[in-house]
Amino acid sequence: MTDFAATKAMFDLPEGMIYLDGNSLGPLPKATKDRVSAMIEDEWGKMLITGWNKAGWMQQPGAIGDRIGRLIGAEAGHVMMGDTLSIKVYQAVASALEMNPGRRVVLSDNGNFPSDLYIVQGLLKSLGKDYELRVVNPEDVAEAVTDEIAVLMLTEVDYRTGRKHDMKALTELAHAQGVVTVWDLAHSAGALPVDLAGCKADFAVGCTYKYLNSGPGGPAFIYVAPRHVDTARPALSGWLGHEAPFAFDLDYRPGTGIERMRVGTPPMIQLAALGASMDIWDQVDMQALRARSIALCDRFIAGVEANCPALTLASPRDGTARGSQVSFAFEDGYAAMQALIARGVIGDFRAPDIMRFGFTPLYIDAADVDGAVAIIADVMNNRLWDTPEYKIRAAVT
Repeated sequence: MTDFAATKAMFDLPEGMIYLDGNSLGPLPKATKDRVSAMIEDEWGKMLITGWNKAGWMQQPGAIGDRIGRLIGAEAGHVMMGDTLSIKVYQAVASALEMNPGRRVVLSDNGNFPSDLYIVQGLLKSLGKDYELRVVNPEDVAEAVTDEIAVLMLTEVDYRTGRKHDMKALTELAHAQGVVTVWDLAHSAGALPVDLAGCKADFAVGCTYKYLNSGPGGPAFIYVAPRHVDTARPALSGWLGHEAPFAFDLDYRPGTGIERMRVGTPPMIQLAALGASMDIWDQVDMQALRARSIALCDRFIAGVEANCPALTLASPRDGTARGSQVSFAFEDGYAAMQALIARGVIGDFRAPDIMRFGFTPLYIDAADVDGAVAIIADVMNNRLWDTPEYKIRAAVT
């Protein structure tokens, strides 16, 4: 079993703060400062360009990819780090479309993060007018999977409500109809056990600055199943995905296996930060984490519902049907969240009326849950949110 008291001590959490927003930006591991400082001073500072060889920089995207691969049930050698999640979504969907050349429809749902939909809209517009992005309600996805669909692109956990898709069932349904799957794990990786290999997923992508604590703008990852990895054509043919990057050929030849999904120069400072976080994650049993996550979320739901009648649960009540977050709906949710933040309970707001709270057992415990519930009850029942200052929208909500 994971020692969650020990992992909590590994994070630099401000005194007096209950941080329930790790589903948006994970907190700083204490070891990250020294790890990044060493990378800057001892590697970049002293080795300069020789660090690509002497410090093994070139191998880091694959090595850290394998460490994340353990958390998401990926086969060794099939996860690659680098670039942003938007770029990885583009790569995965473009490659998946080429694998289904006779079809023109990408299916998604309106619980997908809008950026994923924007990326696909742009891609399909470039491909031609006969391509279509079809968006349905999350509960209607299964019925919409037909033999005209080329690619099923879904975020496993809904960023608004935490509703969790059944990856295995939907992937099996998609494959029965000849559909290629792309799963976004932005709210899954580090939140719950994922079994990409067992579900026979085709492609998966995800970010690392949420539950995996790589810091703002941390690198994303892409997974390609073994059966596709040597044939999937990378639409973004970056030089590090070339078979021989330092031959400097003028014509692109894709590299072997997951290496072909590299694009540009990897962000080594952020990978160093991610490596420090992965030292913590390497100690975590994902089944133990899932059990603790569900227990914390259930405790939070019970406490809020018993004390805050103005809030309406927007997440699934069944813990197995949601990710590691709880959302409540409230008409003045933005102002209420600002009042909570001012009192040290950090969550966030998603339009039009969703107050989101993330639960990461690595640094959140039952005492944090009870403390948060008490503050939320005070803010809501005494209408402490109902002041002009809390209703002014900031750039980031």
